[in-house]
Amino acid sequence: MFIDRIRELALLTEQYNSGKAELFVLYGRRRVGKTELLRAFCADKPHIFYVADLGTESSALAEFTRQVSRYLFDASDAISPFATWDAAFEFLAKQAAQTRMIVVIDEFTYLIDANDAIPSTLQRLWDTTLRHTQLMLILCGSYVGMMEQHVLAYRSPLYGRRTGQWRLQPLDFWNVHHFLPHYQPSDWVRAYAILGGVPAYLSQFEESMSLVDNIEQRILTQGRFLYDEPRFLMLQELRDPNRYFSVLEAIAGGRTRLNEIAQASGVPPSSITFYLNTLQEMGLVERVVAATETQPRKSKRGIYRLLDPYFRFWFRFVYPNRSLLERGERGQVRVRVEAELDQFVGPAFETICQEYLWRAHAAGNLDFAPKSIGNWWDNQEEIDVVAVGSGRILVGECKWTTKPIGLNILESLKEKAKRVPLPKQSASVGYALFARSGFTEELRHQAIQEEILLVDLEKVITN
Repeated sequence: MFIDRIRELALLTEQYNSGKAELFVLYGRRRVGKTELLRAFCADKPHIFYVADLGTESSALAEFTRQVSRYLFDASDAISPFATWDAAFEFLAKQAAQTRMIVVIDEFTYLIDANDAIPSTLQRLWDTTLRHTQLMLILCGSYVGMMEQHVLAYRSPLYGRRTGQWRLQPLDFWNVHHFLPHYQPSDWVRAYAILGGVPAYLSQFEESMSLVDNIEQRILTQGRFLYDEPRFLMLQELRDPNRYFSVLEAIAGGRTRLNEIAQASGVPPSSITFYLNTLQEMGLVERVVAATETQPRKSKRGIYRLLDPYFRFWFRFVYPNRSLLERGERGQVRVRVEAELDQFVGPAFETICQEYLWRAHAAGNLDFAPKSIGNWWDNQEEIDVVAVGSGRILVGECKWTTKPIGLNILESLKEKAKRVPLPKQSASVGYALFARSGFTEELRHQAIQEEILLVDLEKVITN
C-alpha cells in the first residue's frame, strides 16, 4: 500500500522535469518505504530499476546488465555483461544522450560493500560524461551512516555532485487510518504507539482482527515478521550489533543519561557517544532537551530515549518475555499487554499532541508562531507539551484516560507552569489541555472565560 509522500513525489517530479542531468540521493531507515516511493514515482516513466544485493561486484554487474537489457531490448540476455561500472555507465550515457532516462540503484550501500571505489568511479563519470546527458540517476540506501559518509559527506567523492537529496521519514500519525480505516480513533492512536509510522509494520495488522488480537498474532507469535524485527534490523544495519543492542536495552530500561547508559550497557564512557550518534542516525534513538532550551545542542540537560515506537513496544513487552513466548505461552503475555497498553500509549499521545500544534500553526489555527515544541521538566515537575514563541509560551497537559478531565487538571497545570522559564519577562502564558475522553462541562465553561485551548481526540484526528 502506497500512502502520502506528496512532498517527496513533488520533488522527484520537479527534478525529472528539469531538462538536465540529475543525481538524486534518497536514504532512510530500513522498512520506511523508500523502494515503494521510487516505484510509485517511476511507474509511468521510462526507467531502469536495479536493486543491489550482497555479493561480488561481478554478480552485481551481471544483474545490472540484465536490467539494462530488459529495458532497452525487452530481453535479459541481449547484451554481454558489463566488465566494469565504467563500461556500464558509459553505455547508459550514450542511451541517455538525448532521451530522458531514470536509473534507480536501490540498496546502493551493498555496491559500496563490494567495491568501496564505486563513489569515486561515479564521481569521475559524472564530471566527464553523465552530467552532459538526460540521465536522472537515483541512489537509494538504507544504512543512513554509510549513505551520509560515502555519498553526502564533505569528504565523499560525490560531494557537490548531487542535485537533490531526501531523508525519508516514517509516516505521521494522521496516515494510520489509511492502513486500518475501520478501527476506532482510539485504536489508531494505540496502533501508532505500537508500530509508529513505518509502512512495513502498519501493513502487518489486519483490520478484520481487533488490535489486541493483532498484537498476539502478528507480534507475540514466534516466526512472525514483527516478532524478531528489532534484532534482525540491527544485524542487517550494523557491524557490531551486540553493543548497540545493549545500548538500546539500557535506554529502554530507563537509563537516559550518558553515564547511566554507558554503565548499564557495558560500553566504555569514551565510546558511548559514538554508539548513540549511530543509533540517532538510524532513527532509533533521540536526544531530547526541554523545549525552553535556547541552545539545545549545547545543553547539558539532554536525555536519550527510544525514538522508534516499535522498538519501545518490543523492549517493553516482547524482549523481556521471550522465554514465555518461545514456550508458546503468548496468552500470558497478552494479558500483560492488555493491562498495561493504555499506560504505554500515554507518551505516544503526548507526541501526537505536540505534532498537532505544529499542524495547527501550519493551518493558521494557532495565535503565535512556535519556535520549538516539546516537553519540559526539572527535578520536580514535568509538563507534557510546551510550545515556545518569541513572546508567547503555551503549556499543555495530555490525558489518555477513559474519563473526561476537569478543573483539577487545569489548576495543577497552572501550578507546574510557574516553574517554566519564559522566553522573555513580558511573555504571555497560555494553557492547553488534550484529552482522549473530553472535558467536564465545568472545565469547558472555564476554558471559554480564560481562552484555554481544549483539544479532544476527535479534534486531534480531524486537524
